[in-house]
Amino acid sequence: MVTESMVSTTAKLFNHPLNAWYVVAWDHEVTHRGILARRICNTPMALYRTADGTPVALADACWHRLAPLSQGTLVGDDQLQCPYHGLRYNPAGRCTHMPAQRTVNPSAAVPSYPVVDRYRYVWVWPGDPDLADPALIPDMHQMDSPEWAGDGETIHAKCNYQLVLDNLMDLTHEEFVHSSSIGQDELSEAGFDTTHDENSVTVTRWMRDIDPPPFWLKNMNDKFPGFSGKVDRWQIIRYEAPGTICIDVGVAEAGTGAPEGDRSRGVNGFVMNTITPETDETCHYFWAFMRNYRLESQTITTQLRNGVHGVFGEDEVMLQAQQEAIRANPKHEFYSLNIDLGGMWVRRILERMMAAEGRQAAV
Repeated sequence: MVTESMVSTTAKLFNHPLNAWYVVAWDHEVTHRGILARRICNTPMALYRTADGTPVALADACWHRLAPLSQGTLVGDDQLQCPYHGLRYNPAGRCTHMPAQRTVNPSAAVPSYPVVDRYRYVWVWPGDPDLADPALIPDMHQMDSPEWAGDGETIHAKCNYQLVLDNLMDLTHEEFVHSSSIGQDELSEAGFDTTHDENSVTVTRWMRDIDPPPFWLKNMNDKFPGFSGKVDRWQIIRYEAPGTICIDVGVAEAGTGAPEGDRSRGVNGFVMNTITPETDETCHYFWAFMRNYRLESQTITTQLRNGVHGVFGEDEVMLQAQQEAIRANPKHEFYSLNIDLGGMWVRRILERMMAAEGRQAAV
């Protein structure tokens, strides 16, 4: 049950923690053939790979005159050369060459950020590098597991990243925003359970003996040609700080044991979402839809990716409009309903992370 104290603590959007892992790119976007420019947590970064494939993330501003290093070139196996005066930097951010002089100023360096390849993504730690433990990367193992198949895309969302987190933690909006694909009346009628710990929140909802919405009816027919009838539908939303939400979704023939753990008469997918702040009003939204059936079918992979692309496009329109309304009403406070419980616990976790860094939480 939502209380007045919880409503008051969630009235504002929060800035982003820095001591955390964020996805900066799909792994195939960072190469040794060129330099990728991306802004993460208000910090411009220049990304590339060394000749052996190791990812590198440097501040996108030369020590000398702040020229954008992302507009430079790669030299040798691992050096990034400034496009303005030719200073060169190694993966640690140390300058190794200056034009027209033999001695390199020992203070010449740019920040180098911890970076890791995992789950088909490149992850970066924009905060204190001494705290960057790869074991803290959120679990997204379905992305590269041989037991799952799927693909995804990136949305450049014109809104604060917490609005995307709110959207994903409360899926009752599907009934209204996505009525032609995955929405149905039972979403707001069904109860849900919310649990949480220091770094995660889980919201579980079951809808039993219902008609499948168009998206799920098609998927049932992909696996069970000719299927018709009632289904049991589930949504199990798991958030891991600071911005990853993996949603276990699916339907199974009603009464065949899915709520008790037997999903053999159904179709199961994971909506993999990880959201990275770009600025206070924009974010990078990386998503994929992974399934555990008909793994050999590229047709199904493409159809699912395109279908989810359309669904998320509807979300994108709403989120941008919401951000514009926040900008136009800077004194308005958010009010919360029972359906917002999961999102409010997410904000509590982010608020604690900000406090631990000694940074102001509210925008």
